[in-house]
Amino acid sequence: MSANDTPPGKKPTQPAATYDSAFLKACRREPVPHTPVWFMRQAGRSLPEYRKVREGVPMLESCMRPELVTEITLQPVRRHNVDAAIYFSDIVVPLKAIGIDLDIKPGVGPVVENPVRARSDLDRLRDLAPEDVSYVTEAIGLLTAELGATPLIGFAGAPFTLASYLVEGGPSRTYENAKAMMYGDPELWADLLDRLADITAAFLKVQIEAGASAVQLFDSWVGALAPADYRRSVMPASAKVFQAVAEYGVPRIHFGVGTGELLNLMGEAGADVVGVDWRVPLDEAARRVGPGKALQGNLDPTVLFTTTQAVEAKAREVLDAAAGLEGHVFNLGHGVMPSTDPDALTRLVEYVHTQTAR
Repeated sequence: MSANDTPPGKKPTQPAATYDSAFLKACRREPVPHTPVWFMRQAGRSLPEYRKVREGVPMLESCMRPELVTEITLQPVRRHNVDAAIYFSDIVVPLKAIGIDLDIKPGVGPVVENPVRARSDLDRLRDLAPEDVSYVTEAIGLLTAELGATPLIGFAGAPFTLASYLVEGGPSRTYENAKAMMYGDPELWADLLDRLADITAAFLKVQIEAGASAVQLFDSWVGALAPADYRRSVMPASAKVFQAVAEYGVPRIHFGVGTGELLNLMGEAGADVVGVDWRVPLDEAARRVGPGKALQGNLDPTVLFTTTQAVEAKAREVLDAAAGLEGHVFNLGHGVMPSTDPDALTRLVEYVHTQTAR
Protein backbone atom coordinates (compact mmCIF):
# COMPACT_ATOMS: atom_id res chain seq x y z
CA MET A 1 0.00 0.00 0.00
CA SER A 2 1.40 3.42 -0.89
CA ALA A 3 0.94 6.58 1.10
CA ASN A 4 -1.74 7.66 -1.36
CA ASP A 5 -3.84 4.50 -0.95
CA THR A 6 -5.49 5.71 2.23
CA PRO A 7 -8.77 3.88 2.92
CA PRO A 8 -11.88 6.09 3.08
CA GLY A 9 -12.37 7.58 6.53
CA LYS A 10 -8.79 6.88 7.62
CA LYS A 11 -6.32 9.67 8.21
CA PRO A 12 -3.44 9.91 5.70
CA THR A 13 -0.28 7.91 6.27
CA GLN A 14 3.22 9.31 6.03
CA PRO A 15 4.06 11.58 3.07
CA ALA A 16 4.37 9.72 -0.24
CA ALA A 17 7.86 11.10 -0.95
CA THR A 18 9.34 9.34 2.09
CA TYR A 19 7.33 6.12 2.06
CA ASP A 20 9.99 4.00 0.34
CA SER A 21 12.93 5.39 2.32
CA ALA A 22 15.26 2.92 4.01
CA PHE A 23 14.30 4.31 7.42
CA LEU A 24 10.56 3.80 7.02
CA LYS A 25 11.06 0.39 5.39
CA ALA A 26 13.11 -0.72 8.39
CA CYS A 27 10.46 0.60 10.78
CA ARG A 28 7.86 -1.44 8.86
CA ARG A 29 10.17 -4.49 8.98
CA GLU A 30 10.49 -4.60 5.19
CA PRO A 31 13.66 -5.35 3.14
CA VAL A 32 16.02 -2.36 2.99
CA PRO A 33 18.81 -1.31 0.58
CA HIS A 34 21.04 -0.71 3.62
CA THR A 35 20.60 -0.41 7.36
CA PRO A 36 19.32 3.13 7.95
CA VAL A 37 21.13 5.37 10.43
CA TRP A 38 20.16 8.40 12.47
CA PHE A 39 21.33 9.64 15.86
CA MET A 40 19.44 10.92 18.84
CA ARG A 41 20.61 14.50 19.46
CA GLN A 42 22.22 14.56 16.02
CA ALA A 43 21.00 18.16 15.74
CA GLY A 44 22.75 19.97 18.53
CA ARG A 45 25.82 20.87 20.50
CA SER A 46 28.28 18.54 18.79
CA LEU A 47 28.06 20.63 15.61
CA PRO A 48 29.98 23.92 15.34
CA GLU A 49 27.38 25.22 12.88
CA TYR A 50 24.73 24.60 15.53
CA ARG A 51 26.64 26.52 18.17
CA LYS A 52 27.04 29.38 15.72
CA VAL A 53 23.35 29.78 14.86
CA ARG A 54 22.29 29.29 18.51
CA GLU A 55 24.71 31.91 19.82
CA GLY A 56 22.82 34.26 22.14
CA VAL A 57 19.48 32.51 21.62
CA PRO A 58 17.94 30.80 24.68
CA MET A 59 16.99 27.15 24.17
CA LEU A 60 13.22 27.52 24.42
CA GLU A 61 13.25 30.54 22.14
CA SER A 62 15.26 28.59 19.56
CA CYS A 63 12.51 25.93 19.54
CA MET A 64 9.91 28.58 18.65
CA ARG A 65 11.64 30.14 15.62
CA PRO A 66 10.60 28.12 12.54
CA GLU A 67 13.51 29.23 10.34
CA LEU A 68 16.03 28.45 13.07
CA VAL A 69 14.42 25.07 13.83
CA THR A 70 14.57 24.26 10.12
CA GLU A 71 18.26 25.14 9.83
CA ILE A 72 19.25 23.21 12.96
CA THR A 73 17.23 20.13 11.95
CA LEU A 74 18.84 20.09 8.50
CA GLN A 75 22.44 20.54 9.66
CA PRO A 76 23.18 16.87 10.52
CA VAL A 77 21.38 15.66 7.38
CA ARG A 78 23.70 17.76 5.25
CA ARG A 79 26.82 16.87 7.21
CA HIS A 80 26.36 13.17 8.04
CA ASN A 81 24.09 11.82 5.27
CA VAL A 82 21.82 10.26 7.90
CA ASP A 83 18.67 8.48 6.73
CA ALA A 84 16.25 10.56 8.78
CA ALA A 85 16.01 14.00 10.33
CA ILE A 86 14.80 14.48 13.91
CA TYR A 87 12.73 17.58 14.57
CA PHE A 88 14.68 20.04 16.72
CA SER A 89 12.75 20.83 19.87
CA ASP A 90 12.66 19.93 23.55
CA ILE A 91 10.34 17.65 25.50
CA VAL A 92 9.08 20.54 27.66
CA VAL A 93 7.95 22.66 24.68
CA PRO A 94 4.28 21.55 24.89
CA LEU A 95 4.27 22.30 28.64
CA LYS A 96 5.61 25.80 27.98
CA ALA A 97 3.03 26.21 25.21
CA ILE A 98 0.11 25.64 27.59
CA GLY A 99 1.44 28.18 30.07
CA ILE A 100 3.55 26.20 32.55
CA ASP A 101 6.13 28.54 34.08
CA LEU A 102 9.40 26.80 33.20
CA ASP A 103 12.73 27.50 31.63
CA ILE A 104 15.68 25.48 30.35
CA LYS A 105 18.67 26.64 32.36
CA PRO A 106 22.12 26.08 30.81
CA GLY A 107 24.00 23.33 32.60
CA VAL A 108 20.90 22.31 34.56
CA GLY A 109 18.01 21.50 32.23
CA PRO A 110 14.28 22.19 32.53
CA VAL A 111 13.31 23.95 35.77
CA VAL A 112 9.65 24.32 36.76
CA GLU A 113 8.86 27.39 38.87
CA ASN A 114 5.91 25.86 40.73
CA PRO A 115 6.09 22.03 40.83
CA VAL A 116 2.94 19.92 40.57
CA ARG A 117 2.34 18.48 44.03
CA ALA A 118 -1.44 18.66 44.67
CA ARG A 119 -4.66 17.90 42.81
CA SER A 120 -5.36 21.61 42.39
CA ASP A 121 -2.14 21.87 40.38
CA LEU A 122 -3.69 19.75 37.62
CA ASP A 123 -5.83 22.75 36.64
CA ARG A 124 -2.70 24.31 35.15
CA LEU A 125 -2.42 21.45 32.64
CA ARG A 126 -4.96 22.56 30.06
CA ASP A 127 -5.42 20.90 26.68
CA LEU A 128 -2.90 21.70 23.96
CA ALA A 129 -4.43 23.25 20.83
CA PRO A 130 -2.65 23.37 17.45
CA GLU A 131 -2.54 27.17 17.59
CA ASP A 132 -0.48 26.91 20.78
CA VAL A 133 2.37 25.49 18.70
CA SER A 134 1.76 27.10 15.32
CA TYR A 135 5.53 27.51 14.99
CA VAL A 136 5.83 23.70 14.90
CA THR A 137 3.44 23.45 11.97
CA GLU A 138 5.30 26.21 10.15
CA ALA A 139 8.72 24.69 10.79
CA ILE A 140 7.68 21.21 9.64
CA GLY A 141 6.24 22.69 6.47
CA LEU A 142 9.59 24.34 5.76
CA LEU A 143 11.46 21.16 6.63
CA THR A 144 9.51 18.71 4.52
CA ALA A 145 9.92 21.01 1.51
CA GLU A 146 13.70 20.89 2.01
CA LEU A 147 14.03 17.23 3.01
CA GLY A 148 12.25 15.72 0.02
CA ALA A 149 12.59 11.94 0.29
CA THR A 150 14.36 12.07 3.68
CA PRO A 151 11.87 11.32 6.46
CA LEU A 152 11.34 13.68 9.37
CA ILE A 153 10.86 12.17 12.82
CA GLY A 154 8.60 14.08 15.17
CA PHE A 155 8.98 13.56 18.89
CA ALA A 156 7.60 14.19 22.33
CA GLY A 157 8.40 13.40 25.94
CA ALA A 158 6.45 10.52 27.42
CA PRO A 159 4.02 11.13 30.30
CA PHE A 160 6.29 9.64 32.99
CA THR A 161 9.30 11.74 32.07
CA LEU A 162 7.22 14.92 31.78
CA ALA A 163 5.58 14.14 35.12
CA SER A 164 8.99 13.65 36.69
CA TYR A 165 10.08 17.15 35.67
CA LEU A 166 6.77 18.68 36.77
CA VAL A 167 6.69 17.01 40.16
CA GLU A 168 10.39 17.30 40.98
CA GLY A 169 10.64 20.85 39.64
CA GLY A 170 13.66 19.94 37.55
CA PRO A 171 16.11 17.12 36.80
CA SER A 172 16.49 14.45 39.48
CA ARG A 173 18.65 11.40 40.12
CA THR A 174 16.23 9.69 42.51
CA TYR A 175 12.73 10.97 41.55
CA GLU A 176 11.73 10.87 45.20
CA ASN A 177 8.85 13.33 44.82
CA ALA A 178 7.48 11.72 41.67
CA LYS A 179 7.73 8.23 43.12
CA ALA A 180 6.22 9.42 46.41
CA MET A 181 3.16 10.62 44.50
CA MET A 182 3.03 7.44 42.43
CA TYR A 183 3.13 5.20 45.51
CA GLY A 184 1.31 7.43 48.00
CA ASP A 185 -1.44 9.01 45.90
CA PRO A 186 -1.95 6.69 42.94
CA GLU A 187 -5.20 8.37 41.89
CA LEU A 188 -3.57 11.80 41.61
CA TRP A 189 -0.60 10.23 39.81
CA ALA A 190 -2.88 8.44 37.33
CA ASP A 191 -4.82 11.64 36.64
CA LEU A 192 -1.58 13.58 36.14
CA LEU A 193 -0.23 11.06 33.64
CA ASP A 194 -3.57 10.85 31.85
CA ARG A 195 -3.62 14.63 31.43
CA LEU A 196 -0.04 14.56 30.14
CA ALA A 197 -0.94 11.73 27.73
CA ASP A 198 -3.58 13.96 26.15
CA ILE A 199 -1.14 16.88 25.84
CA THR A 200 1.58 14.62 24.39
CA ALA A 201 -0.80 13.02 21.90
CA ALA A 202 -1.99 16.43 20.74
CA PHE A 203 1.62 17.57 20.26
CA LEU A 204 2.44 14.49 18.17
CA LYS A 205 -0.71 14.90 16.09
CA VAL A 206 0.32 18.45 15.19
CA GLN A 207 3.68 17.14 13.98
CA ILE A 208 2.21 14.26 11.98
CA GLU A 209 -0.46 16.41 10.35
CA ALA A 210 2.22 18.94 9.40
CA GLY A 211 4.24 16.23 7.62
CA ALA A 212 6.31 14.17 10.08
CA SER A 213 6.88 10.65 8.71
CA ALA A 214 7.38 8.93 12.08
CA VAL A 215 7.29 9.85 15.76
CA GLN A 216 9.42 8.93 18.74
CA LEU A 217 8.22 8.96 22.33
CA PHE A 218 11.16 9.67 24.66
CA ASP A 219 10.66 8.18 28.12
CA SER A 220 14.13 9.22 29.15
CA TRP A 221 13.86 8.48 32.86
CA VAL A 222 11.47 5.53 32.99
CA GLY A 223 14.37 3.13 33.59
CA ALA A 224 14.13 4.26 37.23
CA LEU A 225 11.05 2.04 37.64
CA ALA A 226 10.56 -1.65 38.33
CA PRO A 227 8.53 -3.54 35.69
CA ALA A 228 5.49 -3.99 37.96
CA ASP A 229 5.38 -0.27 38.71
CA TYR A 230 5.77 0.56 35.02
CA ARG A 231 2.92 -1.75 34.03
CA ARG A 232 0.58 -0.45 36.73
CA SER A 233 1.45 3.24 36.92
CA VAL A 234 2.97 4.33 33.60
CA MET A 235 2.09 1.98 30.76
CA PRO A 236 -1.61 3.01 30.53
CA ALA A 237 -0.65 6.62 29.79
CA SER A 238 2.03 5.71 27.24
CA ALA A 239 -0.38 3.30 25.58
CA LYS A 240 -2.96 6.09 25.37
CA VAL A 241 -0.46 8.26 23.47
CA PHE A 242 0.41 5.51 21.00
CA GLN A 243 -3.23 4.63 20.46
CA ALA A 244 -4.14 8.28 19.85
CA VAL A 245 -1.79 8.48 16.85
CA ALA A 246 -2.29 4.92 15.56
CA GLU A 247 -4.82 6.05 12.95
CA TYR A 248 -2.19 8.05 11.06
CA GLY A 249 -0.26 4.92 10.07
CA VAL A 250 3.18 6.39 10.78
CA PRO A 251 5.78 4.31 12.66
CA ARG A 252 5.82 4.91 16.40
CA ILE A 253 9.16 4.56 18.21
CA HIS A 254 9.52 4.17 21.98
CA PHE A 255 12.83 4.86 23.74
CA GLY A 256 14.07 5.06 27.30
CA VAL A 257 17.41 4.84 29.09
CA GLY A 258 18.23 1.92 31.38
CA THR A 259 15.10 0.11 30.25
CA GLY A 260 16.49 -3.40 29.71
CA GLU A 261 13.99 -4.81 32.22
CA LEU A 262 11.12 -2.92 30.56
CA LEU A 263 11.71 -3.69 26.88
CA ASN A 264 8.83 -6.11 26.49
CA LEU A 265 6.43 -3.73 28.23
CA MET A 266 7.58 -0.75 26.16
CA GLY A 267 6.76 -2.72 23.03
CA GLU A 268 3.49 -3.87 24.53
CA ALA A 269 2.54 -0.24 25.16
CA GLY A 270 2.03 0.15 21.42
CA ALA A 271 5.33 1.00 19.74
CA ASP A 272 6.16 -0.29 16.27
CA VAL A 273 9.88 0.20 16.96
CA VAL A 274 11.52 -0.23 20.36
CA GLY A 275 14.66 1.79 21.05
CA VAL A 276 17.37 -0.05 22.98
CA ASP A 277 20.19 1.55 24.95
CA TRP A 278 23.73 0.12 24.89
CA ARG A 279 23.33 -2.14 27.92
CA VAL A 280 21.45 -4.97 26.18
CA PRO A 281 22.68 -6.58 22.92
CA LEU A 282 20.11 -6.33 20.15
CA ASP A 283 19.65 -10.08 19.75
CA GLU A 284 18.83 -10.36 23.47
CA ALA A 285 16.63 -7.26 23.22
CA ALA A 286 14.70 -8.92 20.39
CA ARG A 287 14.11 -11.95 22.59
CA ARG A 288 12.76 -9.73 25.37
CA VAL A 289 10.58 -7.59 23.11
CA GLY A 290 9.15 -10.52 21.15
CA PRO A 291 8.12 -10.75 17.49
CA GLY A 292 6.38 -8.11 15.45
CA LYS A 293 8.57 -5.13 16.39
CA ALA A 294 11.58 -3.47 14.79
CA LEU A 295 14.45 -2.42 17.04
CA GLN A 296 16.50 0.77 17.09
CA GLY A 297 20.03 1.15 18.48
CA ASN A 298 22.37 0.69 20.12
CA LEU A 299 26.04 1.78 20.00
CA ASP A 300 27.39 3.21 23.26
CA PRO A 301 27.78 6.99 22.57
CA THR A 302 31.15 7.05 24.36
CA VAL A 303 32.62 4.68 21.77
CA LEU A 304 32.80 7.67 19.42
CA PHE A 305 35.65 9.13 21.50
CA THR A 306 38.06 6.36 20.53
CA THR A 307 39.82 5.44 17.28
CA THR A 308 38.04 4.90 13.98
CA GLN A 309 39.07 1.24 14.03
CA ALA A 310 37.59 0.75 17.50
CA VAL A 311 34.37 2.54 16.52
CA GLU A 312 34.01 0.30 13.49
CA ALA A 313 34.68 -2.82 15.56
CA LYS A 314 31.97 -1.89 18.06
CA ALA A 315 29.58 -0.93 15.26
CA ARG A 316 30.23 -4.33 13.70
CA GLU A 317 29.20 -5.97 16.98
CA VAL A 318 25.91 -4.06 16.86
CA LEU A 319 25.29 -5.04 13.24
CA ASP A 320 26.10 -8.68 13.96
CA ALA A 321 23.71 -8.74 16.92
CA ALA A 322 21.05 -7.20 14.66
CA ALA A 323 21.58 -9.69 11.83
CA GLY A 324 18.48 -11.75 12.63
CA LEU A 325 16.12 -8.89 13.44
CA GLU A 326 12.88 -8.31 11.58
CA GLY A 327 13.83 -4.64 11.23
CA HIS A 328 16.77 -2.58 12.47
CA VAL A 329 17.45 1.15 12.58
CA PHE A 330 21.06 1.86 13.58
CA ASN A 331 21.37 4.48 16.29
CA LEU A 332 23.29 5.20 19.45
CA GLY A 333 22.12 3.81 22.76
CA HIS A 334 21.46 7.39 23.90
CA GLY A 335 22.03 10.88 22.49
CA VAL A 336 25.16 12.27 20.85
CA MET A 337 27.36 13.73 23.58
CA PRO A 338 28.21 17.45 23.23
CA SER A 339 31.98 16.99 22.82
CA THR A 340 31.69 14.25 20.16
CA ASP A 341 33.78 14.84 17.03
CA PRO A 342 31.21 15.36 14.22
CA ASP A 343 33.54 13.63 11.75
CA ALA A 344 33.30 10.44 13.82
CA LEU A 345 29.54 10.44 13.23
CA THR A 346 29.96 11.04 9.51
CA ARG A 347 32.41 8.14 9.26
CA LEU A 348 30.08 5.88 11.26
CA VAL A 349 27.16 6.55 8.90
CA GLU A 350 29.35 5.71 5.90
CA TYR A 351 30.62 2.55 7.59
CA VAL A 352 27.12 1.24 8.39
CA HIS A 353 25.84 2.08 4.91
CA THR A 354 28.82 0.37 3.23
CA GLN A 355 28.80 -2.72 5.45
CA THR A 356 25.08 -3.32 5.04
CA ALA A 357 24.58 -2.44 1.36
CA ARG A 358 22.39 -5.09 -0.26
